[in-house]
Amino acid sequence: MTTAYLGSIQYYQRLLRKGAAFDFYVPFRRGQGMNSCCIDSPAGMLKLSIPVVNPHKVTPVGEILISEHGNWRHRHWNALVSSYRQTPYFDYYEEDFRPFYERHDWERLVDFNADLHSTIVRLLSIPDCTIQDQAAICQEPYYQLFAPRHGFIPNLSIVDLLFNMGPESVYWL
Repeated sequence: MTTAYLGSIQYYQRLLRKGAAFDFYVPFRRGQGMNSCCIDSPAGMLKLSIPVVNPHKVTPVGEILISEHGNWRHRHWNALVSSYRQTPYFDYYEEDFRPFYERHDWERLVDFNADLHSTIVRLLSIPDCTIQDQAAICQEPYYQLFAPRHGFIPNLSIVDLLFNMGPESVYWL
């Protein structure tokens, strides 16, 4: 399995069913979730993308460098705060995620994603492994703050489940 930025709920559902190691040698592909995720927002689904230094078509994902272009860390953190600050568990997890958007310790995308991934599996209390099976997994609706506005949105980033359901998140996986 390749690396994922704030992987989707299905990513973490599969993680509980099949274990594998990250493959750092697969070519980087835009639009595969390696450097992007989708969150819920007052206006509906919002895609967040980490800018990367222009990779060649066959650059292994393990060699992809994060670009600091466009102040993306500030924009992503503000999007998370404005979208989730009123959810039941945002305050509970805020300090776990804030450092990823304040510090600039990561040069490679896989290192940033791996550290985020480790934080997420710790918060979910699940084994720290990754997945390789890509079969679709059905998702039961859970509480989403903006569902009354635009309905339930399935398979958002795992942070949507964490911020809305807190410690019960693991039961939805």
